[in-house]
Amino acid sequence: MAWFKKTRKPIEAQADKTSRVPEGLWVKCPSCGQVIYNKELEANRRVCPKCAHHFRMNAADRLALLFDEGQWVEHDANLRSTDPLQFTDTKPYRNRLTASILATGRQDALVSATGLIDGIPAVVAAMEYSFIGGSMGVVVGEKITRAIEYGIANRQPVVVVCCSGGARMMEGTLSLMQMAKISAALGRLDRAGLPYLSVMTDPTTGGVTASFAMLGDLNIAEPKALIGFAGPRVIEQTIRQKLPEGFQRSEFLLDKGMIDVIVDRREMKAAIAGALRIMMGLPPSDTDVDVAVGSDS
Repeated sequence: MAWFKKTRKPIEAQADKTSRVPEGLWVKCPSCGQVIYNKELEANRRVCPKCAHHFRMNAADRLALLFDEGQWVEHDANLRSTDPLQFTDTKPYRNRLTASILATGRQDALVSATGLIDGIPAVVAAMEYSFIGGSMGVVVGEKITRAIEYGIANRQPVVVVCCSGGARMMEGTLSLMQMAKISAALGRLDRAGLPYLSVMTDPTTGGVTASFAMLGDLNIAEPKALIGFAGPRVIEQTIRQKLPEGFQRSEFLLDKGMIDVIVDRREMKAAIAGALRIMMGLPPSDTDVDVAVGSDS
C-alpha cells in the first residue's frame, strides 16, 4: 500500500474546450514565419514588419491606400456579367458569380473610382482577386475602358492596379476581346497626352499581363510579385527544363527590362504622385518619392 494519498484528481486534457482566443487575431507570414498581430499588419499596409513580405490586398484597401484620406467615388458599380455562354464546368458559371458576389460584396472583379492622389485628380481601377481569381471578363474590360474614357473626358491620368489570374475562361473569346478593347482605349488615352500607370501586384498573369498590365507609361511592380503569361509550372512542363530561381518574380523581370521599377507598397502612393507630377508638368511636392526607373526603390 502506498504511503501517500492522492489529494487531487489528475488534470484531464480538455481538447474539446472552446478556445478563449478569437480566431483571426494573428497571421503567420508565409515568407519568414513571423506571427503577426492582424491589427499591426493592417496598420503596416499588410506588409510583414520583419521581412517586408507583401500580403495580398482587396480592391477597397488598394483604393484607400492610394486616394487622399481614403475617400473616392466609385463608378459603374452595378455592372454584372450576364453569363453570355451559359457556361458550365463542375458547376454553372452563374452559380460561381452569385457565390463571388456574396463573398466579396462586389458585382465583378474590378472597382473603378475617382479621387485625389496627393491632391492630383486621378482615375484608379483596382482588381479584386477574391472574385474568381481577379479574372478578366466582359465586365472587367468594360469598366476599365469606361475608366479610361472618363480620364480622357476629364483630362485625368489613369492608374490600374493589376491582380489577376488572366482572362476568364467562362466567357471564352468574349473575355479575350477585352485585351484589344482596353489596349485600344489606352491608345486613345496616349493620343490625348494623358499618363497611364500600371501597378502589378501578386499575381499578374495571363491575358492581363499580355495586354494592359504591360502598356503603362510607367510599369510599377510590388516586391516579389508573380508576373508572367503562362505559370512557371506550365513552362517547365513544356520546355522540360528547370527554371532559374525567382523566375517571373518582380526582381527577375526588372533585371530583364520587362518592368520599370519596384516600389514598396508603403511608398506606392508617394511614388505614383511623384511620377504623375513629372508626367503632367506639375510642381513637385515634399511628400513625393524619387523613383529611379530601372532600379529597386
